[in-house]
Amino acid sequence: MSYDLIVVGSGPGGYVAAIRAAQLGLNVGVVERENLGGICLNWGCIPTKSLLKSAQAFEYAVHAADYGVSISGEIKPDFQAMVKRSRGVADGMSKGINFLFNKNKIEHIHGMARLVDQNSVEVTDETGHRAIHSAKNIIIATGARSRELPNMEQDGEKIIGYREAMTLPKQPKSMVVVGSGAIGSEFAYFYQSIGTEVTLIEYLPNVVPNEDEEVSKVLERSFKKMKMKVITGASVESVDTSGKLCKVTVKTKKGEEIIEAEIVLSAVGITANIENIGLEELGIELEKGKVKVNEFYQTNVETVFAIGDIIAGPALAHVASAEGIVCVEKIAGLNPQPIDYSNIPGCTYTSPEVSSVGMTEQKAKDAGYEIKVGKFPYSASGKASAAGQKEGFVKLIFDAKYGELLGAHMIGGNVTELIAEMVVAKKLEITGHELIKSIHPHPTMSEAIMEAAAAAYGEVIHL
Repeated sequence: MSYDLIVVGSGPGGYVAAIRAAQLGLNVGVVERENLGGICLNWGCIPTKSLLKSAQAFEYAVHAADYGVSISGEIKPDFQAMVKRSRGVADGMSKGINFLFNKNKIEHIHGMARLVDQNSVEVTDETGHRAIHSAKNIIIATGARSRELPNMEQDGEKIIGYREAMTLPKQPKSMVVVGSGAIGSEFAYFYQSIGTEVTLIEYLPNVVPNEDEEVSKVLERSFKKMKMKVITGASVESVDTSGKLCKVTVKTKKGEEIIEAEIVLSAVGITANIENIGLEELGIELEKGKVKVNEFYQTNVETVFAIGDIIAGPALAHVASAEGIVCVEKIAGLNPQPIDYSNIPGCTYTSPEVSSVGMTEQKAKDAGYEIKVGKFPYSASGKASAAGQKEGFVKLIFDAKYGELLGAHMIGGNVTELIAEMVVAKKLEITGHELIKSIHPHPTMSEAIMEAAAAAYGEVIHL
């Protein structure tokens, strides 16, 4: 079969690239060995948010009396029902991608792909049958998998990755989570909130280490309030799985300690899926374990492109989607603008939620900026108080000279929704005073953005 474009992988980079290419009139085939939607829809973003919503519903029920609601009888989580719901949500989203493929006349080619040459892809299906498909251009969007450390090899039972964490046969009584990035923190929060005794271990000095330090400290305090054990500045030396419980040897500033738990969840990052897909044979250049591309995601082989987690940059679903759109628009002969990687939002869906875009306060100082910083606490927000979510704040960082927004950092209720406003503001180069004068609806959490901007300029009203 011959196509204008073959996309290898149907995650948020691959399927979005395919749909945009079809909209632009290209004949598109997508190679995918599993369900459409890739890790994000099937094993990542979507099912984890379903689990987190279940945890939130449980917490609301437990604290119903705080809202004037009386619930009689024992309130307990049904772990298997939560898992079943999350799988149902994921399945529904995957079927939605199938609908979009049919709507846009995109061919789903089932199987494993291997690049034969710059215009050919060999696909091997589940029966072992092989077929060669040709295309004018090829996009590789094969994503990534859970990274494994030599001293913590995953066996899928006692030492697990994120996929197993979403479908455990029963709720563990205890768990050690290694790594406190978004994935680790979200799973640590989920399991702790439904009654598992969680120990969260982070090698760097702060949890969610890519976030502003003040945000990290509030999230760590929140975790500890849940009775989660949090150990930062620590490394896992070894894991002994020979007994009924895992024995995790952890090296801290105070020395070594052994922590016992039923399950160890490794959340120490990801590894790009670039093996055995023909890159070496084509001479496609790699750099630090990732495919090397230009600003329009073209490799050193003219007709082969790469997007998403297999190239350098933030390993985020929305980044992969944006890269896919820019890539196919360039292939189709349009003149797309390269992505501004300084304006990428990041979100962590714990409770409280965390979101950010741009420079942290420290990075802005390190870059030589003279800055103005405005911070508005949720405790002063009427909507946050009414919602029972007084924990957290909005923090904005401006260039003192020109008023340019350099960064936004938030922790609290609904901040993963609020961050989009800051992405748009940064994109449009809105100044602090323009943000102050943009009337925000009352009562809303979003007022905290306006108030934080006002705080930076000494004009805050409600603080």
